[in-house]
Amino acid sequence: MNDGGFRSASDLLRLEDEFTGAELAVRDAVREFVGRSIRPRIAEWFDTATFPVEIVPELAGLGLLGMHLEGYGCGGRSAVEYGLAMQELEAGDSGIRTFVSVQGSLAMTAIHRHGSEEQRREWLPRMAAGEAIGCFALTEPAAGSDPAGMETTARLEGGEWVLDGTKRWIGLASIAEVAVVWARAEDGVRGFVVPTGARGFTATPIQRKLSMRASIQCDIELADVRLPESAVLPDALGLKAPFSCLNEARYGIAWGAVGAARDCFDETLAYALGRRQFGRPLAGFQLTQQKLVDWALEIQKAQLLALRLGRLKDAGRLRPHMISAAKLNNTRIAVEIAREARAVLGGNGITLDHSPMRHASNLESVRTYEGTDEVHTLVLGQHITGIPAFRG
Repeated sequence: MNDGGFRSASDLLRLEDEFTGAELAVRDAVREFVGRSIRPRIAEWFDTATFPVEIVPELAGLGLLGMHLEGYGCGGRSAVEYGLAMQELEAGDSGIRTFVSVQGSLAMTAIHRHGSEEQRREWLPRMAAGEAIGCFALTEPAAGSDPAGMETTARLEGGEWVLDGTKRWIGLASIAEVAVVWARAEDGVRGFVVPTGARGFTATPIQRKLSMRASIQCDIELADVRLPESAVLPDALGLKAPFSCLNEARYGIAWGAVGAARDCFDETLAYALGRRQFGRPLAGFQLTQQKLVDWALEIQKAQLLALRLGRLKDAGRLRPHMISAAKLNNTRIAVEIAREARAVLGGNGITLDHSPMRHASNLESVRTYEGTDEVHTLVLGQHITGIPAFRG
């Protein structure tokens, strides 16, 4: 179990020395929570495809819901503190980190950044306390990587907004009390605060998933959903608004992937030191040591990248292409480490007794959502060349 005193052997350069006491205190508190409340039961939750709603009050008690936001009961913590929290949560499981990202980086950020004062006061204190769960409805069946192809519509009719359309892969929607829904209106893409109890709103969990099983993703149907004019997010017009929220989530993913990769390293190292083959520990073979060294180097580089991102964010100097660089690199190396770690574990690695195959499965989703490898590659390509290759 990784308690607050744990130091991973992957920390070749003592990068812990780069964090402040306050940052390490956040990390250690979340690490202790993961060791106490997540690790003992995550295999069961993954096996039964169960999201553990009972941990939501604990997450709120740690100040993790909207922890990077100011006021309204939110934590007001730094970007690096937030990143370290996401890293430790994903070391437990991507699905648990995803809950915090959807609640805080997406739904709460949308309301905090683009909502009216009335909307903020109504929803944010309850969401920070874990008393209300939110979701962020942007992706559609035919508009994943290209949200400009959005088909969900919003029209003003008799003093009401009327929403029609479908959304897919919407985290937490079936247990949410409020949804931030993005739709195409006459003047462009607008965001709406939609109580999920509204007539015509239906959320259906997606079944038979091979990834993110301890998490909830849903299809949403919006059929003549009628809302007051005050439901619109007044400061959100165009795709720049939802993209700004997605960048908050991508930032957390860049840190979370480091946690998943580190957990795979730690799990496999412990196994390789204890497992004997041909008269020696598995860790004593050159090929095993080469893998461990390669993983440690990649984890160190990914940690440095995440830390640089956090320091830039806290200084107000972070730019979207920088987030793409970290999301692309860190999820990519985490997937590869998880896959190779499973191989070192041999046949035992395909069971839920060990974490790497579970992480590998989850990371296939993490690598895809909030921008695929291809999308982030093209974002970086445009930054380097000035040519937007993804546009016709």
